[in-house]
Amino acid sequence: MRILHTMLRVGDLDRSIDFYTRVLGMQLLRRKDYPGGEFTLAFIGYGDEADHTVIELTYNWGVEKYEPGSAYGHIALEVPDVYAACEKVRAAGAKITREAGPMNAGTTIIAFLEDPDGYAIELIGADHQRA
Repeated sequence: MRILHTMLRVGDLDRSIDFYTRVLGMQLLRRKDYPGGEFTLAFIGYGDEADHTVIELTYNWGVEKYEPGSAYGHIALEVPDVYAACEKVRAAGAKITREAGPMNAGTTIIAFLEDPDGYAIELIGADHQRA
């Protein structure tokens, strides 16, 4: 078994695709409309689905907003330099919600940002130690 994807419901599919591709450097891997179900799926990621876990963006036609809820945590992305990554995504228009710095009760450098729908994304320095 392996993890294939994580699904996020989004209120504006084009806005979300732009954020994940332009701001975070992912690729749009595929996109398909399902008129019978009135939804569109878009798969994005850093590599082909055959070898990488990706994110499925689901747009339910006519639904403009979702609340992430209290059970959702975050998506984590490893970056070479968290400080530089924050500056890059900030310059591209991302909302940083926790500036780069050591994690609480540890030394790993992390930061948090939000996607256009308010989903949290953690940036973790590449030199982190796996717990």
